[in-house]
Amino acid sequence: MKKIVVLTGAGISAESGISTFRDSNGLWKKYRFEELASPGAWARNPELVLEFYNMRRKQLFEVKPNAAHYALVELESKYDVQIITQNVDDLHERAGSKNVLHLHGELKKVRSTVDSGLVYELDHWELKLGDKCEKGSQLRPHIVWFGEAVPMIGSAAEIASTADIVIVIGTSMVVYPAAGLIGYAKSDIPKYYVDPKASHFGGVSNLTVIEKKAGSGVPELVRQLLEG
Repeated sequence: MKKIVVLTGAGISAESGISTFRDSNGLWKKYRFEELASPGAWARNPELVLEFYNMRRKQLFEVKPNAAHYALVELESKYDVQIITQNVDDLHERAGSKNVLHLHGELKKVRSTVDSGLVYELDHWELKLGDKCEKGSQLRPHIVWFGEAVPMIGSAAEIASTADIVIVIGTSMVVYPAAGLIGYAKSDIPKYYVDPKASHFGGVSNLTVIEKKAGSGVPELVRQLLEG
């Protein structure tokens, strides 16, 4: 069974109604990223950071997977599909995808501030100051913040290097280290890039660009791959 490695970004979730980090319905435009998603922000104003992620988490409980998420599940009938996502939502899993690696963490999970191995899943949207782990320390969002290492990048690179086909969906592929993953794929395999603002990546061979939104472009590509 051939392996398809799928790299997804904010564009695939936007069609489910999830605001991107940069827009967030305008609620957070007055803040810089560093004031919301960095270790320094957490040290200065943990209440503000918690509020930001609570609003994002609340939104996530209100949305559903879209046609692009479900189309990727269909691929599993013929291919070994491995999804590597920059997104912190759980829409891939809720659609039914079996193999999903989250590079930047998961919004519905929180972790201890003294032991990063203590990770808990939330069944509600609100995390408050005073919510503590079993060791008595404050819980924080299970998110990779700006300035923090990306612990899953090594595993992601290894997965990308074993791909027979690569599909990139809804990401500009300019934010590193995620942007470097396509470089680990073998040069002679087919690669597809689905995004309405898609452009050719410099130095990427065998690339087919599909200038469409994920909700229409991904189901179309999946049909081609299943019929091929």
